Amino acid sequence: MTTKMTPLVSTDWLAAELGSDDLVVLDASAHLPGTGRDPAAEYAEAHIPGARYLGLMSQLIDPAGDVPAAVPTRAQFEAHLGALGVTANHRIVLYDNSSMRTSARAWFIFRLYGVENFAILDGGLGKWVAEGRPVESGEVSVSPAIFVSSGGKGQIRTKADMLANCESRSEQVADARDAGRFTGEVEDTVHDLPGGHIPGARHLFFADLLAEDGTFLPPEDLREVFSKAGVDPSAPLAASCGGGVTAAVVLFAHYLMGHEHGALYDGSWSDWGADPATPKETGPAR
Repeated sequence: MTTKMTPLVSTDWLAAELGSDDLVVLDASAHLPGTGRDPAAEYAEAHIPGARYLGLMSQLIDPAGDVPAAVPTRAQFEAHLGALGVTANHRIVLYDNSSMRTSARAWFIFRLYGVENFAILDGGLGKWVAEGRPVESGEVSVSPAIFVSSGGKGQIRTKADMLANCESRSEQVADARDAGRFTGEVEDTVHDLPGGHIPGARHLFFADLLAEDGTFLPPEDLREVFSKAGVDPSAPLAASCGGGVTAAVVLFAHYLMGHEHGALYDGSWSDWGADPATPKETGPAR
């Protein structure tokens, strides 16, 4: 019987397991447009041996969604993983080579559709390479498979949900963006919008959840970061950011602390900030 993986696996663990018939490694890298980085080209140049390219923000999306690069439907998710030769019997390791820790968004999607035996590589490709571990270039040949999912955990919030929450305040809102965009001191140049935040949101910068080497802080330190941001991990929580990516880092850290609940505002500021009718706040969290 296949052993269930922990949510985070180390580079040592992956190095020992690499090449196992039941293991699939997926590169979930994505980058902000302004960086000029091409995740597909970077994957082709260097990736963990045997890893397959996920196409997180270019292919694992719903093109017909209400927000840019929306979370895919279940049917789209199943079709995409099947095209990558992944089955429900595989153990899956997600990694990235992104400062935004984009593998966390992949984690959110996989969990949403009930995938159980999967994990994030702690520290991603950066830590792997820094330790002198092998990489390979080119494409990986795969045979298409049938991927069937069921169940799932986690929730998605829409603009309508977040508007209702502005009235009810039934959920805490944790905003994962940097302080300048949150307070409105600087424009959100990523989405070509003014800065600011959803009324009542707390500022919980996603990078504060990570150590210098890109690994996640231990649970006790994560709790301290949440506490300093004024967020109670045990209470209802929705996470937001610029476009639904780094908010997933907050939700993954929340999960590492042992919490099963947590919702993602998929459109985040790219959806909220672009609508002149939505209420907005500037300045520090109140």
